Amino acid sequence: MRKIEHIGIAVKDLAASNTLFEQLLGQPPYKEETVASEGVKTSFFKNGPNKIELLEATNPDSPIAKFIEKKGEGIHHIAFDVEDIVVEIARLKKEGFIVLNETPKKGADNKLVAFLHPKSTNGVLIELCQEIIE
Repeated sequence: MRKIEHIGIAVKDLAASNTLFEQLLGQPPYKEETVASEGVKTSFFKNGPNKIELLEATNPDSPIAKFIEKKGEGIHHIAFDVEDIVVEIARLKKEGFIVLNETPKKGADNKLVAFLHPKSTNGVLIELCQEIIE
């Protein structure tokens, strides 16, 4: 893993949270998009070399909706940038981590993503991210 790619924060109202983070960071989000396969609308903020992703559920069955129902708004995941997501998934499985999706899928911000179950990472959902090069 090369660096923290972003920190994901689950929110109930993306527009209101965008306003809050715009005031906090002094700039608007640089990107907003919907990831239909995950049932989520996202926005991304930059803060120096770091990124924050805000996530709002687009349907009541989405992972974000279930997270907010169970735990409320707050930090949802930490994402790490990886050079080769397939190699990293295999390495982490070998180390005993529980991989939620062994085949990477297209996520937000032009990334291939895979997740590690919080049961194997001290209660923190970990996202692996690899830039999609087209």
